[in-house]
Amino acid sequence: MSALSNVGFECGAGDVVGVLGLNGAGKSTLLRILSGELLPSAGSVQIGGVELGVDSRAMRSLVGYLPEEPPLYREMRVRDYLHFVGALNGVPGRLLRGRVVAVAERVHVEHQLDRVIGELSMGFRKRVGIAQAILHEPEVVLLDEPVSSLDPAEIVGMRELVRSLGGDRTVFTSSHHLREIHETCDSILVLHEGALVVHGTQDELGALAGRERIEVELRGAPADAARSLPAGATRVASEDLGGGVSVITVELAEAARETVVAALVASDLGVRRVEPVRSDLERVFLDLVSGDGVPESASDGNGS
Repeated sequence: MSALSNVGFECGAGDVVGVLGLNGAGKSTLLRILSGELLPSAGSVQIGGVELGVDSRAMRSLVGYLPEEPPLYREMRVRDYLHFVGALNGVPGRLLRGRVVAVAERVHVEHQLDRVIGELSMGFRKRVGIAQAILHEPEVVLLDEPVSSLDPAEIVGMRELVRSLGGDRTVFTSSHHLREIHETCDSILVLHEGALVVHGTQDELGALAGRERIEVELRGAPADAARSLPAGATRVASEDLGGGVSVITVELAEAARETVVAALVASDLGVRRVEPVRSDLERVFLDLVSGDGVPESASDGNGS
């Protein structure tokens, strides 16, 4: 049985990509392949134009990797460990000291540099693990279950840190926690039983759940707004904000957003704001991995 099969995708520079799937779906295997720790039995992996297995040194310089269990020497002090890892990854000696301090500040462990790693909390150990992954300034960072074993306060901090790593590098973060992926990532890879079910933005995944919904803030009563909606649009929720302002949630079956807005404006209802409503990611995910809710267009392994 293959751990992964027919998994193909492309990701752009600067994206934060969530790798989502049930336990055993193949998330860790995918990240281990991307890191160069495992070689695929078929297919190819390219990062920054470098193909895995062709130039392993160049590939390692492009990738930073944090396994679920941080690869730390617990008897070492944080500063010494980061110097050691930096030297292994080819950071020039003249730059290493400054790089260690800068990275420690980036992941908020600057006050822990002289502490023994084994004395740190799991949250700080995870942060030191991220520090070693970005110390050599890779183009791609792979984080396997970065919030596992963390308490709620540490999870919030880790979520902010992971999000901050995007922009100048591509970040892959795996989880089976739907909220972490929802709060952190630009796009999502959904794996199920070793296969890529779908790859897309959260809005694109939400569209797989069914009809699009929009939220409209307007000046007028919710009942008046509901009566003004064109055919093919239905009010599914509303809230009176007071002062003559209300918000309605509209489900679009056949009507377009522009048609709905035009109908509301024609009824003398002042439209103040229109925003898409993200579908419930949990519902979408469960539909995708149920085995009978995967649309054909989403199951071809076609990435971005």
